[in-house]
Parts: sequence; structure tokens; C-alpha cells
Amino acid sequence: MFYLSFQYIWVLIPAMILAIYAQSKVKNTFARYSKVSNRRGITGAEAARALLQASGIYDVKIERVNGSLTDFYDPSHKVLKLSDPVYRSTSLSAVGVAAHETGHAVQHNVGYAPLMVRSAMVPLTSISSRLAMPFIIIGIILGSGRNYGMGGMLIQAGILLFSLAVLFSLVTLPVEFNASKRAVNMLYDYNILSQDEVEPVKKVLSAAAMTYVAAAASAIASLLRLILIFGGNRRR
Repeated sequence: MFYLSFQYIWVLIPAMILAIYAQSKVKNTFARYSKVSNRRGITGAEAARALLQASGIYDVKIERVNGSLTDFYDPSHKVLKLSDPVYRSTSLSAVGVAAHETGHAVQHNVGYAPLMVRSAMVPLTSISSRLAMPFIIIGIILGSGRNYGMGGMLIQAGILLFSLAVLFSLVTLPVEFNASKRAVNMLYDYNILSQDEVEPVKKVLSAAAMTYVAAAASAIASLLRLILIFGGNRRR
């Protein structure tokens, strides 16, 4: 039904390879520098608190969250969530990840436009990502009978909904890159890490950024595949 032939699958293969590489890269790089402690012996949570205070931010809470590399900043509740390997660890990886998430808190504090756009898109993207494939599947079912017109409309609506998720992935890129740049600058400017310690942090955050690039590439490839499949069907 979905025309699973090489002329459509080839679109996904490069994105899949990139995603696998990115996940492996971030995992290996994080693990490598998780074995190297910073000279000051401060934990990820302590580094985040120090950076927040140095940035004049006193209303953001820091909490632990279960899992590994599950760290995130919640702008709606002003909470910085740090995973177990980051919260209490003194490693360069932990401090780098904590600083990255603090970078998001700083973005929120200064009203960084791409972050504001991404935050505004979250509710709509959440809905569209859940409805996209059901619309397409129902459209295919209806298209096999006499209601092809309605089926085609649902398919197009599904593709449009999916495109919103793709747009969200693209908007995420500048947000993540900027947070990493802020993290590196803050760690050095506020004397949390020395210059030679900042370099490994750059590698950790660069590897992490690759996962967002891979996610965006996968989303674009999936959207292109849908357009190729159903655009071709419409022409036939």
C-alpha cells in the first residue's frame, strides 16, 4: 500500500545512517569525557546554579530527572531538569550538558526569538504529530473506494500536519546551537572551566548537536517520501 520500493526508500537511507552515526557519536563522546573530572570538582548541578546566578537568573529551579541524557529545560515552569549522570557528576561531560541546559534558561530569560517560536509551536506540533499518520491511513482506506476525493483530502491534510513537525525540527536547530555556544562562552567567561577544559566540552556539545541535525534530516526525508509517494499516486 505504501509502495515500499527502492525509489522511495533511498530517500530515508542517508537520514537513517546519519541518525545512527549521531547517536553513536554522542554516546561515545559523552562516555569518554565522563571519565574526566573538572579541576574545580564542581558537579553539573553546581555548575548550572553558578551559571544561572552569574547570568542574574534566580527564579529557575534545578531538579533531578531519571535516565541518561534526559536533561532538559522546562520554560513553562522554569525548571532545569538534570539526569542522574549529570546532576551529581564532576565530569566535563556533566558540566557541559548542565551548561547547555542553562543556556536554554538564559535564552528564555533574554527572550531569544527562536526559543519563543519553538515554545509557541509545542502544543500545535504535539497535536499534529499524533494526527498526521492516522489522517494519511484513513485517507488511503477511503481512497480505495468511491470516496477517493475525501481520501485524497485527508492524505493531503496528514502531510500538512506532518510538515508542521518538520518545521519544528528545523526551528529547534538554531535554539540548540545557540544554547551550546552560550554554554561554552559562559563556562569560560565565568571561570567555571579553564580553556583546556572547555575544548572537550565543545566536542561533547558538538556531538549532541548532531542528533538534532539527524532528527531534522530524518523528518525532512520522511516528508519528502510522503510527497513522492502520494504526489505520484495523484498523477496516476
